[in-house]
Amino acid sequence: MASVKSPLLGAWTVILSGVVVALQIGKLPPALPDLQTQMGVTWLQAGFLLSMVQFAGLSLGLVVGLFADRWGLRLCMLSGLLTLSVASLLGGLASTPETLLWLRGMEGFGFLLASLPAPALIRQLVAPDKLNAMMGLWAAYMPAGTALALLVGPLWIPAWGWPSWWWLFAGLSALMAVGLLVAVPADSLRRSSAPPERSDASSDLAYSLGQRVQETLRAPGPWLVALTFAMYSGQWLAVVGFLPSIYAQAGLSGALLGVLTALAAAVNMVGNVASGRLLQKGVSAGVLLYCGFLAMALGGALAFGAWTSDFPIWRYAGVLLFSMCGGLVPGTLFSLALRLAPSEGTVAATVGWMQQWSSAGQFVGPPAVAWLAAQVGAWHWTWTITGAFCVVGMLLSWRMAWVIRRSESHRPNKLTASYSATP
Repeated sequence: MASVKSPLLGAWTVILSGVVVALQIGKLPPALPDLQTQMGVTWLQAGFLLSMVQFAGLSLGLVVGLFADRWGLRLCMLSGLLTLSVASLLGGLASTPETLLWLRGMEGFGFLLASLPAPALIRQLVAPDKLNAMMGLWAAYMPAGTALALLVGPLWIPAWGWPSWWWLFAGLSALMAVGLLVAVPADSLRRSSAPPERSDASSDLAYSLGQRVQETLRAPGPWLVALTFAMYSGQWLAVVGFLPSIYAQAGLSGALLGVLTALAAAVNMVGNVASGRLLQKGVSAGVLLYCGFLAMALGGALAFGAWTSDFPIWRYAGVLLFSMCGGLVPGTLFSLALRLAPSEGTVAATVGWMQQWSSAGQFVGPPAVAWLAAQVGAWHWTWTITGAFCVVGMLLSWRMAWVIRRSESHRPNKLTASYSATP
């Protein structure tokens, strides 16, 4: 790295950039009640507004991952932050749900550019023995940003209106782009100072995009990690994204509404950080994934099942269980994605493929939950959707363990070590 810049400071700046990016995702839920009143947004439109930000990742995740190394990881993140700034600035001027929907799609493209290169960039900035812990911290970027937006939004929006809420995040994204430019070494400097085995594969122009695609999609690891992440992300955004509206319907407002919904998102960070620490200590990634999905299934049943309708404390405890223990899943999968990549040159592509399927889950989950709630007139069947996601997630986790055990029996390699998470 460049001697004038600290690699550790750069890594923390990347993580902070992720939090600012996540604010753009989390800014919508606390604004939904006002958007429904002032703009006539329906429940189904609200579901698509929540998920539209994932459309770019749904369609372009692998492509951006393939090009990220060629463009430069820092340059890609800077472009994403500036795109988010412009889209949020224009979003505050929107007057129809359709306009806001298209601008949410633009924000989704900025989100993809800014978030996808981050794990590979962190990998270049930190020592290998700290990678699992830093990936656990990176996995917390989404709940951290979402929680902050959910906490401040119910206080900000009644006082200054939802357009100023959009403009606030336009300014923050631009400011974070400046911070990234200052704290993270330029891509050319990082490549020139990286060990040969880290720089050659990613910078070799002879290593064609077609080869990267084939190498990535022919390996089982990227598929399993990506599909498992989709099972997590779809249900988490659906539940946390609609919490402000669910609680507003129950008569909550203001600071209490903000605190309850923000806490539900913030506890996800506990699982994120814990996953990195536990992996560092040698706990099996498979165990962490099973525990995460089981907790989400139980938490969803407690939070939305008709049998807890007269026990609001139990319902909220279910939400906290769902989010907190569910946080074990993304933290574990981010670490596995870096290690299950078929080669050094396919790390960004593997993360891109995971992002693409994560976006698919988030694109499908909120509209599905909103549609079901509209059909039955309430939220009491939401647990069936979250439970289905969890069952599929556990089956994929089992399959991941089976594939890696099979690989170990034929040829011990880094995939086996990464799944058991031995440093």
